[in-house]
Amino acid sequence: MNLIFKKITECAIQDTITAWNRGFEGYFVQIEMTPDSFFTRVVSEGLSLTHSIVAFDREEPVAILLNGFRTIDGKKIAWNGGTGIAPEYRGSGVSNLLMEAAIRVYSEEGVEVATLEAIKENERAICLYERFGYEITDSLVYLNGTLELNNTPFPCQSIRPEQLPSFTFYKENVPWQCQWQSVKSGEAQIYFDSSQKPLGYSLFKRAWNQNGQLEKVFLFQLELFAEAKEETIKSIFTSMSGETNNPVSFMTINASPTNPVIPFLLDLGFEKKTEQVQMVKKR
Repeated sequence: MNLIFKKITECAIQDTITAWNRGFEGYFVQIEMTPDSFFTRVVSEGLSLTHSIVAFDREEPVAILLNGFRTIDGKKIAWNGGTGIAPEYRGSGVSNLLMEAAIRVYSEEGVEVATLEAIKENERAICLYERFGYEITDSLVYLNGTLELNNTPFPCQSIRPEQLPSFTFYKENVPWQCQWQSVKSGEAQIYFDSSQKPLGYSLFKRAWNQNGQLEKVFLFQLELFAEAKEETIKSIFTSMSGETNNPVSFMTINASPTNPVIPFLLDLGFEKKTEQVQMVKKR
């Protein structure tokens, strides 16, 4: 084995896609990419091609690691947006070399906090990250379910995701894909109580089918500042969906089980589709 590491900006497009698809072959979640879907993800999630790495064994692309950088709460944050190793190279030390290369990039870029998410069942990957100083800080769940919404929409102010940081109650320190920068094509709402005090906010994205019908609502953040009754939460979901008489499918993205909305949704029959751990490495 004669490994060479290259920046993605130094690689042919097909080599990058091959490295990704081979790297995640047989993975817990099917995430095969085309060039179009790969670069759409790079743009939407703010990944850096200059700081992302492909490993070659001679001329063959055999592994990949994607990186993104943001400033959160005044600190430079790195996010590992995916580490994949071709099946025949797993267990051969490639993952260690790839992580060493990533840590060098973080040091050169002055990163103060490095973050990533790993599938809960992927014990080998979690052990790898722990060897490099990452610690599990939270559990994360994807929930999927359908709600019958016949409630009155909750009083709210609709804003652009880019406006959320102007509000002091907005939570910056959430999983990368749930930050407003990763949901620029989505929507946001702020909810108010009867005295016009902010009750909470949401960040979400609605998807429609080819017939113009609402297909699903992807929920990235829903933060409530006080305990809310069932009718209040259902009214908030009605506001997000824009539907008042039809069942609506919802999916939570990387939600913390400590969020009071999660047990509420589980009680309503939502199912866990994927469980992850959030991991953090501090300088």
